[in-house]
Amino acid sequence: MHGATLRTYIKTQCAVAGPPLGPQLGQRGINIAAFCKDFNERTKDMKSGVPLPCRITVRADRSYELVMHQPPNTYFLKQAAGAVRGAMRPGKEVAGKVTLKHVYEIAKIKSQDPPLHEIDLKDICQMVIRTARSVGIEVVRDLDPVEYGEFLEQRQEEIKTQDEELAAAREAKMLRTK
Repeated sequence: MHGATLRTYIKTQCAVAGPPLGPQLGQRGINIAAFCKDFNERTKDMKSGVPLPCRITVRADRSYELVMHQPPNTYFLKQAAGAVRGAMRPGKEVAGKVTLKHVYEIAKIKSQDPPLHEIDLKDICQMVIRTARSVGIEVVRDLDPVEYGEFLEQRQEEIKTQDEELAAAREAKMLRTK
């Protein structure tokens, strides 16, 4: 038997009985269709496709308690920075930039999560800054919109080049395995 608590990410309005969620719930004896309907109903007013960390506690009678947290810091940071994805080499490349105001707003939202209720907002801000650094997003005091627009255009070119390099590496690997 699996543990009584399942920790997983589920995208808002996207809970379906198929893998990976369905088998995880089925192994714990939860009615998958009822869970999916309940989850999608609870997230119907949210933007579709946003990943939510969820804690599902299964009781002995096969009922469950669903606790949904705010989206992860990386989601908010990439949204604020306008970044499609994080840096492939954090510390060596910059995937985007956010201001201290962005960090503060993200920290205020994240402070609503049950594990962070008792933590000081300053500590949550530092946590957001550390996450930004690990994803390759630079935290700055001010952003010039025109400059940042140019930066994002250059970043798109970098991402295209990286994708081409990855595709070439995959193709070379496929040729070696034949």
